Amino acid sequence: MLGGCLGIPGGGSEDLVISDRRATNEGLGADAAAFAGASPAALNSAMEDGTTSAVIEGLLNRVSVIEPGPLRMVADATLAANSRAAEADLRAAMLRAEARSMNWLPSLGPQVSLTSLGAVVTQMLVEQVLFDNGAKRAERDYARADVEVAAVALAQDTNTRVLEAMELYISAEAARRRAAVNAAAMERMAHFAYIMGERVNAGISNRADLQVVQQKLDQMQSDLTADRAAMASALNELQAMSAAPVDQISGLSPIGRPSANAVALSVLKAQAESARAVAGARAARAGFLPGITLGGSVGSQGNDLGVNIAAPNGIGLGSGATIAAIEAEEAAAGARVGQETEAAARAVAALEGRLASLRQQAAEADSLARQAAQNYELFAEQQRAGLRQVTDVVGVFETKIRAERAAVDLRHDIARIEARIAAQLGTLVDGARI
Repeated sequence: MLGGCLGIPGGGSEDLVISDRRATNEGLGADAAAFAGASPAALNSAMEDGTTSAVIEGLLNRVSVIEPGPLRMVADATLAANSRAAEADLRAAMLRAEARSMNWLPSLGPQVSLTSLGAVVTQMLVEQVLFDNGAKRAERDYARADVEVAAVALAQDTNTRVLEAMELYISAEAARRRAAVNAAAMERMAHFAYIMGERVNAGISNRADLQVVQQKLDQMQSDLTADRAAMASALNELQAMSAAPVDQISGLSPIGRPSANAVALSVLKAQAESARAVAGARAARAGFLPGITLGGSVGSQGNDLGVNIAAPNGIGLGSGATIAAIEAEEAAAGARVGQETEAAARAVAALEGRLASLRQQAAEADSLARQAAQNYELFAEQQRAGLRQVTDVVGVFETKIRAERAAVDLRHDIARIEARIAAQLGTLVDGARI
């Protein structure tokens, strides 16, 4: 009987070992399945007491707002290589909940003692709780809430990991696009430098004008080198946390808007922690109230059976204040949920405001880039007609390049903020894949 309760072979622990071995074998094909979205699920809304957790069910029903495309491919590659450290915490919490789900059964244990006369006394002690002021129920509720806290923590960990990968990719892609702008402009700027050099050699222009054009060319080359270095650094870091090659992925894919009813993961965790704190407080309060147990022993010195009435924690002069403090903890747990709800709403509102501002700036930057391109074409035509100096055209061309680079940055900043909003609300990853 003790072997079965403790999980000794034959007591049910082999199922866990087989499950772990199967998961390990399946993980060998993670590279091939990375972009197919194959990933063993850790969340399960079915609790050990036969009920369903509304918190975990809500996590499972969440749908990723990342639409198919490069960003989804990055997310899949990152999930395939996820070490899932938080999953170990969830598994431990689930095992604790399984143990607590049996706490209503009688406790059974041997006792061996040596008397003062040198005789060995062996007994088997049995105790069944008849009335405990809800302590056992509170322990089961605590274990259940502990599982929900671990489940939300796993969802947070997974969404945070995907967000980190996406921000690295977005940074690399922004650097790639900025480098492409400079690379396309280098030939034109080098042509301007050649023209100025010929004019200086012919004595038509001042050498200072040539130095200005050359300095602009050198700055453009420096920016190109820095962008390529930033791209390589971000991609190397991203590759370190991915199970599949990511250097061939390019471009951005749309990020949808999370549902208006989506609750931030931080709020869900605060709610689960509040439920756990309340259950712990109820169990502690029950320890200061008298309970009834039926106990007995069977041993070498005879059998014994009796009903006991006692308070597990004892009753003293400070018990009233202790119970009042426990009740205050329940009220504090509810207040923390309200505080976290407000903080999450403010964080999302700040990100939404930032997103709206970036979209407006991006529209203006695109307009400015088009105007700068038109101005450059006009100045170039006038320069070819002899109406403009080369330095004037170079200045307008430089303005055009800066406008295009600014527009690239703003477009990628928008994707970055959209990903942060989705991560805040736990919608970067499908709940069924966690």
